[in-house]
Amino acid sequence: MYRIACLVFALVAACSGTPFPEGRIVGGSVASENQFPYQASLQIQKSHFCGGSILNRRWILTAAHCVLARGATEYTVSVVVGTLKRNSGGDRYRVNRLIAHPQYDASRFKNDIGLIEVTYDIRFKNSVQPIRVPTTDFTATNTYAVISGWGKLSSSGSIPGVLRYLYVKVISLEQCKAAQPIVTSTNLCTFNQRGQGTCNGDSGGPLVAGGVQIGIVSFGNPCAVGTPDGYTRVFSYYNWIRSHTG
Repeated sequence: MYRIACLVFALVAACSGTPFPEGRIVGGSVASENQFPYQASLQIQKSHFCGGSILNRRWILTAAHCVLARGATEYTVSVVVGTLKRNSGGDRYRVNRLIAHPQYDASRFKNDIGLIEVTYDIRFKNSVQPIRVPTTDFTATNTYAVISGWGKLSSSGSIPGVLRYLYVKVISLEQCKAAQPIVTSTNLCTFNQRGQGTCNGDSGGPLVAGGVQIGIVSFGNPCAVGTPDGYTRVFSYYNWIRSHTG
């Protein structure tokens, strides 16, 4: 049930094991121009495999399992920002460094957070803007946040060409643990209903509330099958992020 994500591998290379939540946002809507200017697409050989978010002019926030994906190196990965379309538009940046949290545990998706440094400054404009990270912990439950990504529409479904989004309800960790025993205090969980949630390709993407990124898409049961989706709690890694990105 809880095996390392293969969303990227399915697009780039063969993968042993069961995929994490596959593909695109399930049950969501098509994003509009400039609605998610912080959204990034991580690509290998110009094929999307994970999401990410813009922290500042040089750094992208994503999941550890994305930067450690098979075939992902500084020479093969590029970052695309400023476009709704998966296969066209936007600005493409080469990568200088891929950094996974040193205590990342693939068997339990623990410390599933990573950073990508691009080789030159990202050009900000209406369609390209950084996202804020939390300076205080997000503790609210039964409130809504928004996820965005280019994940599949279902585990065996199509891969949309345009960015999608979905408002999801943040639930308590106690409620989440009943379905996802690997959850710890460094996670967040969301759940709406069966048929709504994350899927392959959404990994590494942002969960945002009030203009602040509170989570990173990390794990779940593919795809939107009626169980909570798990995220890395960004606030838990605030100091780690700052130590690398300033």
